[in-house]
Amino acid sequence: MQYANYHGYSDIHPYEVVKKISEKTLEIREMNAEQDPTWTPKWEQGGFAGHCANSAEQRWIITNDDNLRTLRIRLHKDGVWRDRYGSKYRLSEKPRRFYDYNF
Repeated sequence: MQYANYHGYSDIHPYEVVKKISEKTLEIREMNAEQDPTWTPKWEQGGFAGHCANSAEQRWIITNDDNLRTLRIRLHKDGVWRDRYGSKYRLSEKPRRFYDYNF
């Protein structure tokens, strides 16, 4: 897998795998993600202020940036990749960014 996507509650942030330290340790780097200008949220009445009806269709432009920070993640006995603070990552063939407009 080339990417490790950080899952923070309902938001997802992309990271690239920079180096394989061992079978249970990877070094990863954060990636830049900017909302694709061809996609705009469609708001409907509901919730506290509104509801984004097309949230599942959002598109992002994701790029590498060698200047961003790197960190290590480790595979735990429960099969979950975590950093030193306990944040969870999922390995993937594609980088993924998702912003939960309805949270």
